[in-house]
Amino acid sequence: MKGGGGGGGGKRRWRVLVVGVLVLIILSTLVPLAFLLGLHNGFHSPGFVTVQPSSPFDSFNRINATKHHPQRDLSVRVDEVLHRFNPVLPKKSDINLDSRDMNRTSTTDSKKRGLPVSPAVVAIPSPAKVQMDYVKTKTKASYKGVQGKTVNASHKGVQGAIVNADETQRTCQLKYGSYCLWREENKEPLRDAKVKHMKDLLFVARAYYPSIAKMPSQSKLTRDMKQNIQEFERILSEGSADADLPPQVDKKFQKMEAVISKAKSFPVDCNNVDKKLRQILDLTDDEASFHMKQSVFLYQLAVQTMPKSLHCLSMRLTVEYFKSAPVEIEDSEKFSDPSLLHFVIISDNILASSVVINSTALHARESKNFVFHVLTDEQNYFAMKQWFIRNPCKQAAIQVLNIEKLELDNSDTKKLYLPAEFRVSFTSGDNNLASQGNRTYYLSIFSQTHYLLPEIFHKLKKVVVLDHDVVVQRDLSPLWELDMEGKVNGALKSCSVRLGQLKSLKREGFDTNACLWMSGLNVIDLARWRELGVSESYLKFYKQQMSGGGESREAIALQATLLTFQDKVYALDDKWAVSGLGYDYYINTQTIKNAATLHYNGNMKPWLELGIPQYKSYWRKNLNREDRFLSDCNVNP
Repeated sequence: MKGGGGGGGGKRRWRVLVVGVLVLIILSTLVPLAFLLGLHNGFHSPGFVTVQPSSPFDSFNRINATKHHPQRDLSVRVDEVLHRFNPVLPKKSDINLDSRDMNRTSTTDSKKRGLPVSPAVVAIPSPAKVQMDYVKTKTKASYKGVQGKTVNASHKGVQGAIVNADETQRTCQLKYGSYCLWREENKEPLRDAKVKHMKDLLFVARAYYPSIAKMPSQSKLTRDMKQNIQEFERILSEGSADADLPPQVDKKFQKMEAVISKAKSFPVDCNNVDKKLRQILDLTDDEASFHMKQSVFLYQLAVQTMPKSLHCLSMRLTVEYFKSAPVEIEDSEKFSDPSLLHFVIISDNILASSVVINSTALHARESKNFVFHVLTDEQNYFAMKQWFIRNPCKQAAIQVLNIEKLELDNSDTKKLYLPAEFRVSFTSGDNNLASQGNRTYYLSIFSQTHYLLPEIFHKLKKVVVLDHDVVVQRDLSPLWELDMEGKVNGALKSCSVRLGQLKSLKREGFDTNACLWMSGLNVIDLARWRELGVSESYLKFYKQQMSGGGESREAIALQATLLTFQDKVYALDDKWAVSGLGYDYYINTQTIKNAATLHYNGNMKPWLELGIPQYKSYWRKNLNREDRFLSDCNVNP
């Protein structure tokens, strides 16, 4: 019996060992198979996936990964990364309004899962869907990249997401000035919108492809992705504009979007996607910075250089002057008659000078009493003379002077200096968030040539100085009847900018609460100027500032001018002039019509293509377009 019992126990032990060995064999077969099939992606441990703080993706540096929803959480992380490339951001107020319900839902869902809520993630409404729907909407809307308009999304989750570029435009205006306004006004439809869309899809496909290729069960999807990627690469290598794309490109868009959508439904290697997104972000930032700097440089080049048509006009007039017989000036005795009304224009621009003189004489009660003195350089002297010989202005007398040939005591200043313009930008101090923004102004200040006027016109007692970017709409004769109370310079004061707001200005000797005055329309009492020695005071202050070093000549000239005319400026009534037509798009039309003079201070001068369209008509109607040289040189301001 014992032997039999022992045999039975041995058999049982033998059976247990056999079963255990079989179980181990089965497990050793199934576990590698499970890993090969990608099932290991389901064995996530709870916790956080972190991104390095130095990364540009810090706004979503913690993404929750849970046991119960691994695929969804991984997709959320990828979608949030993709959301970084959404080129249009909704206004802050719109985000707050749209995210209320979302915050409530996300908070409740996170509480159920026992995980902390990330504010950066909560504030973004459906990032992946916004991104894809934005791209689709952009493609369907004739590929016009128009900012400031509503994006018509096809899904309900982003209804009411309004594209508002006000804040971005203000920041751009602070950094680059009126270029941003001109860019919006002259925006053209993109010629490579589809090409850019193809590049975006190609990049997303490349980001997902390595993860999909590692899945043996998704061999068909891998082949489709590879085929679409190669097809897009081939098309992009053959053309860089929408016109170069093949007719069936829309179907290729649909195939690629379908493949990407299917790929996003699978768990992916987030490190690979993150790496790809970092690469494209760095490349895009560098490219955007390059194009922005290039655009600003070309804009400044267009502003500061003479248009080809105006150069042609100057050359043709110069040749015509030497080909024509000399013309005797009949009104030469008027040029030094102090009983007449004398205007001084400092300019190297023929058309600009012509418009100033035409508009002034046209609105004069008695133009025969008006005498215009145009100070120019030697390069434009003969062309300027020939223009006014060909185009006299009513009964007004016009004298053209070459400043480089004048006999002056200080030969160092025998060079033409146009009025200096300074762009001043600062943040509004308004506590109201809705009205906060950056304000930009262009200040016109006297140049060194202005300090030569008492010596050049030594027989005159009073003159009115007009900048060449001014248009006159009223009779200016009453300016000679002003009682300037012993002041030297009658000018328009701008209290929207005060001396204390200029950071580069040294505070010593200045009243920081004083308003800035502007050139453009200035009544100069030459007799009082000579009596107070204004020119000598300017040279003294300028040399003192130059000896200190460390500042540009322009900044030194600004400080010297403000010091020179401190307590010597008579404030003209605001009705005499309105300024800002060279940079401000939002001047009231009635204000423009009521002003005696319009000052186009700023970069967008009316004779340039960059000029603000709604203000060009006031300047253009005072231009004599009948001269044949204008048509020969294709001058069409």
